[in-house]
Amino acid sequence: MIATWDPEATGVLRLPSGRLVRGRGLRRPLPPGPAPVFGLYLLGHEPPAVAWESRWLRWPDFRLPSDRAAAAGALREAWERAGSERVEVACGGGIGRTGTALACLAVLDGVPRGEAVAYVREHYARRAVETPWQRRFVTRFP
Repeated sequence: MIATWDPEATGVLRLPSGRLVRGRGLRRPLPPGPAPVFGLYLLGHEPPAVAWESRWLRWPDFRLPSDRAAAAGALREAWERAGSERVEVACGGGIGRTGTALACLAVLDGVPRGEAVAYVREHYARRAVETPWQRRFVTRFP
């Protein structure tokens, strides 16, 4: 078993189950500390290569994932792996798409769909999940 994140580290969200996931913006430098074991990158274009295992989900800025079935699978994989691995979820700024994805992880972790955005705003970033359609995506997440 690989150690997970330090719960006090920058960008780390603790889900109700105790799983820890790091959200971040790719336009900022990599935070200090250990590297992720797995990264889920939410961008409209393929991200640069990283030294750890990663998955790219095509997700244009201020929009929704291009393939919602692929998004559900990628988010479920991130949630499952966060049980024992350092998982990070990141987009360009670390707020809208990342916040939306983290809210979906909260739903997978048992937070009611209607409360997931508030949960992420309280425990990750108060501006997380930027658009009405991103909020609606969370409330309809499978």
